Amino acid sequence: MAANWRVATAALRRHLRSPPPTIRESTGALSAANQRRSYTTAFADDDDDPRGKWLTLPPFSPTIDAAAVGKELSFGDGDSIVKGSTDGSTTALRWILRCRPDLPRNLVQKLFRLRQVRRQVVVPMSCELQRSQLKRVAAKESLNVGDRIYLPLSVGNDAPPPAKKERFRCSEEERKFVCSLVLYKDPAIIVLNKPHGMAVQGGTGVKTSIDELAATCLTFDKSESPRLVHRLDRDCSGLLVLGRTQTAATLLHSIFREKTSGASAYGVKKNIKSLKRKYLALVIGCPRRQRGQISAPLRKVVVDDGKSDRITVNVNGELVSTQHAITEYRVVESSPHGYTWLELRPLTGRKHQLRVHCAEVLGTPILGDYKYGWQAHKTREPFVSPENTRTKPSPSPFGLDMEGGDVSSKQPHLHLHSKQIDLPNICQLLEKLEVSPDSDISDLDGLKFDAPLPTHMQLSFNLLKSRVESSDNC
Repeated sequence: MAANWRVATAALRRHLRSPPPTIRESTGALSAANQRRSYTTAFADDDDDPRGKWLTLPPFSPTIDAAAVGKELSFGDGDSIVKGSTDGSTTALRWILRCRPDLPRNLVQKLFRLRQVRRQVVVPMSCELQRSQLKRVAAKESLNVGDRIYLPLSVGNDAPPPAKKERFRCSEEERKFVCSLVLYKDPAIIVLNKPHGMAVQGGTGVKTSIDELAATCLTFDKSESPRLVHRLDRDCSGLLVLGRTQTAATLLHSIFREKTSGASAYGVKKNIKSLKRKYLALVIGCPRRQRGQISAPLRKVVVDDGKSDRITVNVNGELVSTQHAITEYRVVESSPHGYTWLELRPLTGRKHQLRVHCAEVLGTPILGDYKYGWQAHKTREPFVSPENTRTKPSPSPFGLDMEGGDVSSKQPHLHLHSKQIDLPNICQLLEKLEVSPDSDISDLDGLKFDAPLPTHMQLSFNLLKSRVESSDNC
């Protein structure tokens, strides 16, 4: 009896240790399993199982190539189809940096050098079974759609803690002031009417900038902070466009960049049609011609023993680094008191382009431009009007000088204002590209923005009794 029990126990142990039988479905019968065939992925061994051992990144998926879209939109061949609007491939290094921007680039490169980065590779075993393996991947190896990248779990400990960037703190009154600058907002862009005296970007001697204030006050329903896509001088006022997402910002930046490169390379005839800008300026004097086009290269020169620099026209054709700059101008109205309202259209976007072209080419520096028109301001007499009544200046947010500075002041503010901008509807364009990479943009709407004059220019406008007539067809 005991011997029989030992034999039965041994047989049971052998049965439990043996692998389960493989069940194969008949190819001749259409079973329910065949009709709803599901492909199962199994890992080859325990080392390939990423669960609990690896940090998994999202599968690679094509993204909108915003830079290519901006270029295609700028210099399309007229067929109203945006081609090549998606970035269908990327490298393993770029995908890791995109998914984990908190990881330093040198740390990610070190992981590749130590061969600690894996890529999931699916190997078919049969018609219904697939085996997944983790293979080492090189930094410059291209990824296919759906590929996953795995990093060692220790990367979370090796990565330095994210630097806590202290956001600019502002009062409720200051927040309301910043929000009052918004002229337009949609899911893709924000358009501001920048006041005179506020810097666009931080730097030496800059306490408050649009870049900081946008991150604090203008995020609204977005998790991302608005991004700058072009610049305005600190003393220049008017329209400033910001992108609300990385894709929108890249697309807008490409449009502004292609505007400059297109005008420089091809001239006005093939210049971009998706972006138009108009500035209004009050200058000292009057140009000899009522309208014209200025095409003068600019270069940077160092002054004050290297302490500062300025931009000047390269008139002698010296073999130095220059930037091609083109500006169209039109006399809006001349005043008998020696001032002229000019409409300026920059076809390129060079630093201080409008100020230098007005001062050095037209010989009519912009009122309030002491950097390029200091000689004209030395002999200038403040305009006096019997109707000029001044009130006691009231305190302004961020210490901005919102009072005075008009043509009757001894030290007037810069009279240069970004008045109008025409842009394609970026939000509508991105929505189209999300639906189809090759989208028809023949019905793409345009956006037109017009910023009211700042206080000091409006006062000068009233004092000189000028009437500015804006024309969209000129």
